[in-house]
Amino acid sequence: MSHAVEEQLSLFRYLIQTRSFGESTLRFLESLLVTKDVKSLVEIRSSLKQLLKSESLSIINSIAAESLHDKLVVLDFFVHAFALVGDPESCLALRYEALVMRELKSASFQRLQVSPVEWLNFVEDAVHNGFHSVAVKACENALWCIGNTDVQKLGRDMLPENLKVTTISEITRLRNFALTSVSSRSVQVQATEYLERKTREQQKSDLRFKEKQCLASTCFRSGIKRQNMRKLHERQSLLQVNGALPERHPNLSAALSKLYSAEMDWYGILQTEKLTEEAVIRKQYRKLALLLHPDKNKFAGAEAAFKFDWGSQWGVE
Repeated sequence: MSHAVEEQLSLFRYLIQTRSFGESTLRFLESLLVTKDVKSLVEIRSSLKQLLKSESLSIINSIAAESLHDKLVVLDFFVHAFALVGDPESCLALRYEALVMRELKSASFQRLQVSPVEWLNFVEDAVHNGFHSVAVKACENALWCIGNTDVQKLGRDMLPENLKVTTISEITRLRNFALTSVSSRSVQVQATEYLERKTREQQKSDLRFKEKQCLASTCFRSGIKRQNMRKLHERQSLLQVNGALPERHPNLSAALSKLYSAEMDWYGILQTEKLTEEAVIRKQYRKLALLLHPDKNKFAGAEAAFKFDWGSQWGVE
């Protein structure tokens, strides 16, 4: 944002803080929004929205003790300002506040009375911009204005008789549409929250299941390492006592030397993964032992030879 634009924004802030809420300030605001550069326009709009929100809140709080006329002047200014910068939410919020304020004071000041047409115009704008909850309240106020006998005596009902039925029908239609939209949105929000909650629960469940599998596999591998190390130490002790090294099982040594010549990948040998369950690893382990020694009668011996022959590589990392 250029230095010249920043100076103009500072000047606009100064006009608001000095309570210059006339047409000249609104025209100055319009001039700030005249630019050929789309990127600059977006930046200026964003800066003006933030400026108006902060300043409007400060000004409205500061005039709480002032007259109703002064409050309505301030609200009317900010309604037009928010409309110019493209902030319909803030614009409608202040419009509704001004209408309600007039409604509350209308018993004492007849000139402040809100006509059904004003309520209808507000309802149409609220529904168009998606603010259905506020639109429902405004519809109820509009219908009350049309049907209240005291209002008619005061001359608040400015609608001709031939247009009254049409106006009531239109307000009722908008109210029903707004109510349906509010209910539909409520159901959608509940459905979205339910799906998000179920997704989080499923993710937590998957994480716990994965942790349990990792724990089981780790415990099983640790148990195998401890068992093989114990048997290896026992075997080494026996060899030291006897003073000789026995000949390794020929089928076992030849078969394993063909499988892997470098560091052993036991998951690859057993055809398993790191998260495989303990029962599956044991089954693959026994199948490999039987494969290395096809003689079924010597299965136990083959398994023992398998453990001894490669126990040090499995048990020591």
